[in-house]
Amino acid sequence: MDEFDLMIQERLAAVRLKKTETINDLIKQIFGEEFHRISIWYEGRYVPGTTLLGQFAPSKPVEYMVSLPGGKVHGSLARAGKVKGQTPKVEKKDKPKRKTGRAKRRLQFNKRFTQKTTTAKQQRRRGPNSQTAQG
Repeated sequence: MDEFDLMIQERLAAVRLKKTETINDLIKQIFGEEFHRISIWYEGRYVPGTTLLGQFAPSKPVEYMVSLPGGKVHGSLARAGKVKGQTPKVEKKDKPKRKTGRAKRRLQFNKRFTQKTTTAKQQRRRGPNSQTAQG
């Protein structure tokens, strides 16, 4: 019989088992029959329940984790999409046609070079969507 160290809530607990017993036997001895949600980890790797204890070094700790049941949906699924359904539909407005070709280049030139007002301080140029007061 070898003694195995098991990490239980950040404390070491010693368990006496034979090398021919499996991980499932170790779990049953510690936790009883309610062991289906418990997974064993050794040196940072998951260990299946059918693995023999003889494969582990007795001095290194074996850790366990209890998996939480998850994946449940909270709340009623009948209320899904509630916000989209409550939002009123707004028709798209007609927008003026965009300028193309020479007219677009002319607009760019005027915006970048001719309409700048020079001030004593060098200020950063405001973006096209800026809401700050013009002046």
